[in-house]
Amino acid sequence: MGAMPAKHALPSWWRTQLHQLDDYVSSKSVPTESDIVIIGSGISGASVAYHILQQHKGHNPPRVTILEARQACSGATGRNGGHLKPDPYSFIGELAAEYGPEAAEEVAEFERSHVDTISNLVKSEMIDCDLVVTKAIDVQLNPRECKKAKASFDHLPGIGIKSAKRVNFTDQKEAEVRSRVKGALGCFSYEAGHVWPYKLVLHILGRCVEQGGKLYTHTPAQYISPEKDASDRWTINTPRGTIKTKHVVFACNAYTSAILPMYSNKIVPVRGVCCRIVPTFPVKRLTETYTLRWSWSEFDYLIPREDGSVIVGGAWSKYYRDTGTWYNNAKDNEMIEPAKEYFDGYMQRNFHGWEESGAYVDQIWTGIMGYSADSLPHIGQVPGKQGQFIIAGFTGHGMPQAWLSGKGIAAMVSEGIPFAESGIPRIFETTQGRLQKSRNDILGTKGEVAKSSARL
Repeated sequence: MGAMPAKHALPSWWRTQLHQLDDYVSSKSVPTESDIVIIGSGISGASVAYHILQQHKGHNPPRVTILEARQACSGATGRNGGHLKPDPYSFIGELAAEYGPEAAEEVAEFERSHVDTISNLVKSEMIDCDLVVTKAIDVQLNPRECKKAKASFDHLPGIGIKSAKRVNFTDQKEAEVRSRVKGALGCFSYEAGHVWPYKLVLHILGRCVEQGGKLYTHTPAQYISPEKDASDRWTINTPRGTIKTKHVVFACNAYTSAILPMYSNKIVPVRGVCCRIVPTFPVKRLTETYTLRWSWSEFDYLIPREDGSVIVGGAWSKYYRDTGTWYNNAKDNEMIEPAKEYFDGYMQRNFHGWEESGAYVDQIWTGIMGYSADSLPHIGQVPGKQGQFIIAGFTGHGMPQAWLSGKGIAAMVSEGIPFAESGIPRIFETTQGRLQKSRNDILGTKGEVAKSSARL
């Protein structure tokens, strides 16, 4: 059995201004019947619910019930780095090598369209969530890695990866000035965004509740019947009663295998750490998002906020050798001790102009990501389970993948369209074949230490 969410998670800074739906329950006990039950209220679950209710706006919407084990959006989405960062070249290069350029380009385009789609959503729904569209800068700090990354990047246009054309490379002569990062040897820059993820999701959940959706926080799905009943419905047990439903959507990422055991070892809880750093004295504000990369498995990521603070995640180098601190670990109610001091003096150490900022760690927390054994999310109909769907396993990279995946799942659920017409990249489809593979990228079985290092 996989892990259920820990009680009393460490407070994440994103959850400091709580929405009225944070602890919401639509009624004392859950409905005995629902057309669709969505398990999880992060960005994936919210997207599925929103798109299903939008499709039926104003006319006979299906009965949609969202179950959440803790508070609304208290899992990875409410604990992440706030990055909305499509990858146009790095992981895309690996995907091209393994699945071919066409499949890789499909993923790159899908991720890129998240920036526009979420920008349009924020405008049309008038969501107050601090969305900023800017540039991301990936800074290389290791000569060998920089050379390797550049060679791999240069190779992409020739094999038809058009997304690489959206990336600018700055070499060592200019990199330090361009990025303001000490010791920068080269940097890649391209469009990205950042956002207050909790506020985005809670607004969307609010819209779903207004349109008749039912939301039950503190209501974990404890058990799901292995078979349908005589009336072709699945039975879900919760502490607030039992629901019968034709459709179940598993949007519970790291916690999937607790209620869907066939995903044991395929989607694994991986713990990461994030913090908020605040300058004491005025400092020239950063305006772009960052990844600082010392090696393939040692990097941090950062977003600047309009209030002058920065959200930084990573510290992977401090703890990845002790597998138990992060692998198959769902304790976001505990700090990763070796990572705790890592962020002290972080901005002063790494950024020109921050030496006298007096920047200090204001808040630090852990979060649990759902890492997939083959590095790709599992999306689509659960193999062999008619009426069950999954949208999970985002491997710390859900913000530029989950929203439109939710839209695709919504169409599969309520309109019965096949996966191939959902608009979701083909290699994200969950299949029996993928579940049967013995591969485990998470533990770096390709011979590289901790290849998929935590990118919360």
